[in-house]
Amino acid sequence: MNYTNFEVGQKFPLPIKEPGDGGLFQADVNGLMFILKLSRTDVIAWEAFRTGKMELALYEEDGVLFFLYRIDGIFKEGWGDAPLGLALLKPEEWPTEEILKDKTLHLYLVDSTLGVLLSLRQVQLNDELHSTIKDYIESQKENKLSPKEYTEKVHRLWQKLPSAAMREKALAVQQVALALGH
Repeated sequence: MNYTNFEVGQKFPLPIKEPGDGGLFQADVNGLMFILKLSRTDVIAWEAFRTGKMELALYEEDGVLFFLYRIDGIFKEGWGDAPLGLALLKPEEWPTEEILKDKTLHLYLVDSTLGVLLSLRQVQLNDELHSTIKDYIESQKENKLSPKEYTEKVHRLWQKLPSAAMREKALAVQQVALALGH
């Protein structure tokens, strides 16, 4: 069994292909992950990510699933979004049936300049979010997009809808409460 060490203060152990700030939502052989890359943070933001209130949502259009997030203590207002880029994965990197049974979403806050893990958290997805992700992945196995087609659709949707508008039309929503005592 492969073991990857996710240790706060150390280099983030998985490759991040997208440079710069922003969120990445991944479903692959390592499980379900949300990686938030920021170049400017402080201890308050790290703690807010680790224990603060969050709201998560999913929006799908034109064969693209967006993971939407609002994190108190990091963003003053508004929503962020991260499309699920299954089309960018090799077939052997896709999540297995076993991986898809796990409702755990692993969240990582990473310094986008240094590549250092600043904070981490695990959230158990509610049934609605979890089944929406599973159903989407199953449908993508049958209706695969090419990387070029996927990228074009994402950019077209970003031009059409801001994250807040996606949230208003979300398929599934989950409130994540304060995680005190962790």
